[in-house]
Amino acid sequence: MASKRLWCSVLGCNNEHSSHHDVPKSEPLKTQWLDFVFEGNMPPDQPKCIHVCANHFSPDCFINEGQYKAGFAKKLLLKKGSVPTLRVPASPPEEASTSEELAMVQHVACQKKTPQLCTVGTQLSIKTLRPHYKSTGTQTTMLYPDIGVGSSKPLLSTTPIKRPNKKSRLELEEEEEDPFGASSCMNVEEPMDSTYDPSDSVTTLTEPTDVTFESSKPAHKTATYIVYENCLLQLFEQCPVCHRVTKVRRTIFGTFLAVEQRCPQCDFFRKWNSQPIIQSTPAGNLQLSVAVYATGASFFKVKKIFRAMQLKMIHYTTFRIHARRYIEPAIVHSWKKAQDGMLQQLRQQQNIVLGGDMRADSPGHSAKFGSYYVMDLRTSSIIDLQLVQSNEVGGSNNMEKEGLRRSLDLLRAHGVTFDSIVTDRHPQIQKFLQEANITQYYDVWHIEKGVSKKLLRIAQGKDREKLQKWYRSIKNHIYWTAASSSSGQERVAKWTSILNHVQDMHTHDDPFFPRCLHPQRTTRGKSKWLRAGTPAFCRLEKVLRNKRILKDVEKLSPHHQTSSLEAFHSVILRFAPKNIVFSFLGMLCRFYLAALHFNENDGRPQATTAAGEPLFKVVFPKYKKGQCSAKPVKAEPTFHYVDNLLELIFEKVVVDPTPYMDDILKISIPEDLTSQFEKPDKLEVIDSYVTRFNQGQL
Repeated sequence: MASKRLWCSVLGCNNEHSSHHDVPKSEPLKTQWLDFVFEGNMPPDQPKCIHVCANHFSPDCFINEGQYKAGFAKKLLLKKGSVPTLRVPASPPEEASTSEELAMVQHVACQKKTPQLCTVGTQLSIKTLRPHYKSTGTQTTMLYPDIGVGSSKPLLSTTPIKRPNKKSRLELEEEEEDPFGASSCMNVEEPMDSTYDPSDSVTTLTEPTDVTFESSKPAHKTATYIVYENCLLQLFEQCPVCHRVTKVRRTIFGTFLAVEQRCPQCDFFRKWNSQPIIQSTPAGNLQLSVAVYATGASFFKVKKIFRAMQLKMIHYTTFRIHARRYIEPAIVHSWKKAQDGMLQQLRQQQNIVLGGDMRADSPGHSAKFGSYYVMDLRTSSIIDLQLVQSNEVGGSNNMEKEGLRRSLDLLRAHGVTFDSIVTDRHPQIQKFLQEANITQYYDVWHIEKGVSKKLLRIAQGKDREKLQKWYRSIKNHIYWTAASSSSGQERVAKWTSILNHVQDMHTHDDPFFPRCLHPQRTTRGKSKWLRAGTPAFCRLEKVLRNKRILKDVEKLSPHHQTSSLEAFHSVILRFAPKNIVFSFLGMLCRFYLAALHFNENDGRPQATTAAGEPLFKVVFPKYKKGQCSAKPVKAEPTFHYVDNLLELIFEKVVVDPTPYMDDILKISIPEDLTSQFEKPDKLEVIDSYVTRFNQGQL
């Protein structure tokens, strides 16, 4: 078939085609086929094999049209029973008389002569670079201000010209990452490509995908792909007017790429931008900064990933400029808006139980920042967050009290009343709440942790095996005491009853709890019971009847605990690790992000299997020392707050950041810790530098 010139047998169609466009020989010609080809009048001298090109079949008649146009298939395959219905040829015979001319006219941006193939690596339509239309893959609604837009000459003729030898390409790469301060920005409006066909887009090997181009889609919601440089520049090697090799100039600003193409023969010029420009800022650079900041990722780790993949990356200076101008004002505004909504709802509710706890940026008394969180324990939602710097309150020991005071003042200012607050046993917090006449409860886990440490200490030794057997029961007893009691005296009575219970005595002298609630049983093994007066029992009684322990047990929280706040601390570590130094505003914004993430995902349901059964996983906690337990698996977290931040930044903050900067200006940012010291001369400090191994003789 390669030596013969085959022509379509449909009347009025002069398209030449190869054998893989023909009707398959195994498919018998049906009556409707002959009527279509000869309009109902079939000449008697026609051969048995009649050729019909693929242009007369609708796209839904082919099984692998997407793969064929993408270059993954060599033959078009017809569906069984397909019938040709299209009479209009793909291209008029007067425009292209041979297959070579047809290829050169339709594929001016490619140096290949195969009319149906496109470069897979470019991820662009085969019609992208036609000279008469705007490229469907181009985002040139706003061109980069620093690079002028040339005017291209009108296309005078589509007559193909023989391609000359390749010439050297001019390439210029400018690594300027922060294109701010541009004086002007040019808007160029071009007609959309009316011939765009979604079927021309690159598809997968297994399933064709329809792609629809939406010119009004925001930049931050547009799909992004990885395109290799050599694949992209192939589209600009040839002039679409005279088909000669052109000169190409590249300009790079972070992830932004601008390509200028100029023909030295016919002076054709055009400009292509890889990203839209929003207020003189490349959209991709800004979107990358927002994504890194909003998800709690580390800029320098992302930079290492980009460097390993040879991806272009913005500088850290650009990232900080984006954060200061757009991201941090948007984060503060988003948190304030979400907080106002929560406080407005709490103002209309009753029986509110709050939980409070502090987290320091480093352990010990050398912490710089202390962040205090207040949670609605009924819904496990963070309703307020206060960041305190140590030099504001005279030392890190006073940060927790100051954080709680600021949170309570904020709640009062919004008219929120609450019944009680659950905290840990910090002495300053106890005194402050007592003076403020606020009902305070203690979290059970904090007390149980302190008691367990003392029990482990006294249970070490050969003569204390019985104490080790009662260790787990005593831990469970403190939780049962808190959950089953309605008053402070009842909690103390139930707590001290464990001393009688370990002696196999189940009636007590305290009227608030006169006897154990479990049924009476006759014990066979008496070796597990303790006896009064023994060293083991005396040590146990000393721990359980400690005066501070009894006072704390009286204030155990009966229903709500601060375990959700402890879980929130682990979320903070993902956004603000303790081993990284942040500024005051940077730390505060990362805490706001952690609160937005926690409030959105804390109530996630349990994941289920394909059959709808709850999903669990087996874990081996360290404290169980080899014993395993089942843990429910929650559904995947969502990140709608990131989408909302992107929408806010791209649609409002970038356009006019002034209203959002007002929230930043209202924040009282303390002076840095080093501001109280006199800065010495740097050269003097360098001259006085010596290593510990080179300090001279004493």
